Amino acid sequence: MVDIIKYGDFKPLGKQKKKHQIILSHTSRNVENYLQSLKFRYNGKNPKIPNYVITKEGKILSLLSNTEHSKFLSEVNVNRNSVVIVLENLGWLEKEPLTNHYVNWIGDIYKGNVFEKKWRDYYFWQPYTPIQVENTSILCSKLLKEMKIKNQVIGHNTKINGIEKYDGIVSKSNFDTDYTDVSPAFNFEEFIKKIEHEQFT
Repeated sequence: MVDIIKYGDFKPLGKQKKKHQIILSHTSRNVENYLQSLKFRYNGKNPKIPNYVITKEGKILSLLSNTEHSKFLSEVNVNRNSVVIVLENLGWLEKEPLTNHYVNWIGDIYKGNVFEKKWRDYYFWQPYTPIQVENTSILCSKLLKEMKIKNQVIGHNTKINGIEKYDGIVSKSNFDTDYTDVSPAFNFEEFIKKIEHEQFT
């Protein structure tokens, strides 16, 4: 089992012992900026605190306990019933003309390889790292057992009506077409394989 590092002193909006969903999301910026925004935006009272953040190096940070929740999404019951895991990732990227790099929505420069797929009006995406997918699967397996959440995964990121009733692992992008996380760069096939492996080890 990988180490889970307690991070920050965030106050939850509430607690609920029984949950039926794990929601995968991403930071849309580098992890340092994301964590700073959680700490200091809205005068230190940012309402959108996830339970976990997983860095691109695979570090797992715990911000809220499994039973706690924030106002991560607009729907109260979704927040109450879910454990939210946010992966460090810049999300969609645009090629900067006459350069060898890409930028995201806040101007972060990215010079690595990109995942190319037209989806929700964007073409280029920062890949998730293999260690992130690995450690996300390990954390999810742990949560499935501890929280008694059904071991099933929506293995794609398109919108699904009634997704809030689903028992298992979902993506933020399953809730609304405005969301682009997790992106098409997320390797669902590998993730599901790893979850299945974790359940039998």
